[in-house]
Amino acid sequence: MTTSRTGLHLPDFPWDSLAPYKARAVAHPEGIVDLSVGTPVDPTPEVVRRALAEAADAPGYPLTVGTADVRVAICEWFERRRGVPGLAIDAVLPTIGSKELVAWLPTLLGLGAGDVVGIPAVAYPTYDIGARIAGATSVVAQSLTSLGPLTAATTPKLLWLNSPGNPNGQVLGVDHLRKVVAWARRHGVVVASDECYAELDWRDGQVGTSTPSILHPDVCDGSHDGLLAVYSLSKQSNLAGYRAAFLAGDPALVGAILEVRKHAGMIMPTPVQHAMAVALRDDTHVQAQRTAYARRREQLLAAVTRAGLRVEHSEAGLYLWATREEDCWTTVSDLADRGILVAPGAFYGVAGARHVRIALTASDERVAAACARF
Repeated sequence: MTTSRTGLHLPDFPWDSLAPYKARAVAHPEGIVDLSVGTPVDPTPEVVRRALAEAADAPGYPLTVGTADVRVAICEWFERRRGVPGLAIDAVLPTIGSKELVAWLPTLLGLGAGDVVGIPAVAYPTYDIGARIAGATSVVAQSLTSLGPLTAATTPKLLWLNSPGNPNGQVLGVDHLRKVVAWARRHGVVVASDECYAELDWRDGQVGTSTPSILHPDVCDGSHDGLLAVYSLSKQSNLAGYRAAFLAGDPALVGAILEVRKHAGMIMPTPVQHAMAVALRDDTHVQAQRTAYARRREQLLAAVTRAGLRVEHSEAGLYLWATREEDCWTTVSDLADRGILVAPGAFYGVAGARHVRIALTASDERVAAACARF
């Protein structure tokens, strides 16, 4: 646990603890295969790079709310790819990547000491960090009943969903999401759904709309009151370096978040806004990237299974969530000796202590090397 000069009580940055294992993997005679962080390695699509260059002459301040064009592109994408019709441009907002939005959302919503943020049992660590930054408390809310009897002090002000899940690739179905939305509305809870892997659904060849959005009419009956969806182009478009993401949902909540962001100067650069609009309107590069990940996933899944690890969930997203029924650090250590670096499940909560997360984000050559070593 680290106490910064700001007085925030934050855990040590988890990835720092991987350093000695990375050093061992790097020492492998044939080099490291890094399947830990999940950072894209394929080129940024040419159509997006051209768009960035076209907008490079940007001497004036950008708009926090985003250009009309990028907001329209977000609305068009939600209807075309996620089956969410009728979003107005005041219901969407570009953000500087999804991680900053996740980390600051509790603060942007006005949460503070005494407030509760619900997070999944196996969860992206930044959900908890965001609660801590705001001075709130995170609690595991893997199911609605797990919260126990609700009081004014224990009812979450904000509930995070993550589908497809990071790290486990689990997809929440329409029925599950409907129950969460109905419960949240009864109790006045804001639901934020992190849907950043939605275009990478591997079930029976389904893609895109097979992963339901919290904003889909089948889930919310056409009302986005109290609901927010978070999305990023880092994975589907190899834009992690652009920090291109967005928020959509309840116009009242989006408007309130916008006002704070305007004061704080949380603004996506104009060239990135233009590039994101172009990327959202081009499905061809997304299909090509999905095909590449599907090929790597098939190879790694077969190799990991042959090596005696059991893969759970992982029906979507960029990771295999695997276990040998042993402490995750034992598995990490064994694979590091083979020159393969993976992420320990303990990074994602107590429930992940016997799993590792294996990323699909390596070149074809490195994936082939990993398969041989497994």
